[in-house]
Parts: sequence; structure tokens; C-alpha cells
Amino acid sequence: MSTLYEKLGGEETIAKVVDYFYDLVLADDTVNHFFKNTDMEKQRRHQTKFISFALGGPNQYTGGSMAKVHEGMNIQPAHFDAIVRHLRDALAHFGVGEDDIAQALDKVETLRGDIIYK
Repeated sequence: MSTLYEKLGGEETIAKVVDYFYDLVLADDTVNHFFKNTDMEKQRRHQTKFISFALGGPNQYTGGSMAKVHEGMNIQPAHFDAIVRHLRDALAHFGVGEDDIAQALDKVETLRGDIIYK
């Protein structure tokens, strides 16, 4: 059985999804302030590796723990939900089916506790 990572077309496709995802995020005034001082090129690369791993691809993610990298951001449930919504929209934009989107978002959901209220 192939992983969701393989099904979506590997890192190259995931990089496109991540680019589109950040276009949506940066256009959203409810969450874009979290990225005000962020090197977005580095952020996009990091996120591509992280999402690739989360979807069953190789573990090339070398960033800090989720709790550590979100420390001091005070991300609220509504912010987390907005990010999830943008990821859903980005995956749908690239033709990912509902079942696969649900599977991907289930993985993201497991990180909620490490990200909000930090």
C-alpha cells in the first residue's frame, strides 16, 4: 500500500501545496501576523519536509519540537483551525480526494496539544 506522500506525488507536489498553503495563510489577517518576522523561504522548505514526513514520506524534518517552535506564540484554537482550513483548501486545490484530506488533517490534529496555548 502506498503512503499518502507517494499518492500525492512526493515532495515535489507537496512543495507546491505548501506554497499555495502559505499564499492562503499570508492573505489571512487572522493568522498572518504569526509570520511577520519569518524567513518564508526557509519556512516553506521546513514545512515541506515536515508535511512530507507527516504524510508517510522520509523523515528529513530537522526542526525543533512542535511545542518548542510555537513557544511564546499563544496560538489559540481559532488560529489552529484557520491553519487547518487553509491546508484543507490547499490540498483540495491540488485535487486531493476528501478521504486523503481527512487522513492528512487527522495527522495534523494530533499536534494541536503541542501547538496551542504555548
